[in-house]
Amino acid sequence: MPPKTPHQPASACYAQTIPGLEEIASAEISQHLGAEILRTAPGLVVFRPEELDREVLELRTVEDVFLLAWGSDGLTYRAKDLDFIEKWTATKPDWPKLLAIHHAIHPKPKGTPGYWLVVQQSGKHVYQRQSARQALARGLGRNIHPKWRFVEENADIEFWLTIDGTQAICGLRLSTRDMRHRTWKREHRAASLRPVVAAAMAWQAELGPGMVVLDPMCGAGTLLGEARLMLQSHGRGRLRLTGGDVDLDALETARLNLRNLGGAELFRWDARRLPMADQSVDRILCNLPFGITYGVGQDLGALYTRSFREMRRVLRPKGLAVLLTSEAATAREAAGAAKLKPTASTRVRMLGQPATMLTLRPV
Repeated sequence: MPPKTPHQPASACYAQTIPGLEEIASAEISQHLGAEILRTAPGLVVFRPEELDREVLELRTVEDVFLLAWGSDGLTYRAKDLDFIEKWTATKPDWPKLLAIHHAIHPKPKGTPGYWLVVQQSGKHVYQRQSARQALARGLGRNIHPKWRFVEENADIEFWLTIDGTQAICGLRLSTRDMRHRTWKREHRAASLRPVVAAAMAWQAELGPGMVVLDPMCGAGTLLGEARLMLQSHGRGRLRLTGGDVDLDALETARLNLRNLGGAELFRWDARRLPMADQSVDRILCNLPFGITYGVGQDLGALYTRSFREMRRVLRPKGLAVLLTSEAATAREAAGAAKLKPTASTRVRMLGQPATMLTLRPV
């Protein structure tokens, strides 16, 4: 791409993330890309980077990144929205410019490119998603080369339209499925943490080089892996990772996942009795058991109380813990009893239910 000048600002982009993580994603986008945040909405961050290159694909707290073609909050739920979508798609974007930027980040394939249209729609509109997709296709019109192939899988170019109530946003996808699914995480477990949430927790933990990071209930190792990659991707050094779980199968899954990232110290243990020295850990990251996964009849409050006391014991005086829970009230009560003070709280949705990301410091 040619160098940017003050009279040629980088094109605007937007990122999709987990609803509730917009503030954290905005912070990463702003700091990593030097971007101006233009707007946020549930699950969405619109921004303009100082320069637009492949660094946009290194963001870790978002699941997809797009070049912004157009956006509006003027939909009506009625059939006239379809004419609006077609007209704005045809007239608002500079498609040749957007496609040129896309080709600079993802070079054109040899042979004829394949393309795909994706429409996401929520809200009680009188028209179906397929009708919105047809309106998008009509609007693109002459901007799709007649020799391009219409394909359902492995498309070289994807045009997206997301409709949520009265809001619509249209763009050209820059990311691939690897941004959302992470190639490093090859082994999975039921109810495993989504990598973008783990990355948001790692960001919230304010990691620094050389820190000892503990996940006392590590499961598949998602939090430890994202912590390491968060620091490395932003060029800030390495961490010492330690994790454990009561489940041997979970530990083997974590071992396989983390092997290609440099590994970690993994142990079988009970998080209520950690075999670690007092004040030996800088950061704790933990996806606490949710009520629906811990088991009927199990005392979640007792588990939290004893586990939090152990976390407080091993955490250094200036340490920090970032925990995810579906039982925020129970977690706050256990934190108070363990002399851990909540300093930040973020609401997200996990496993189809609300969850809370708590940041705690020793008192």
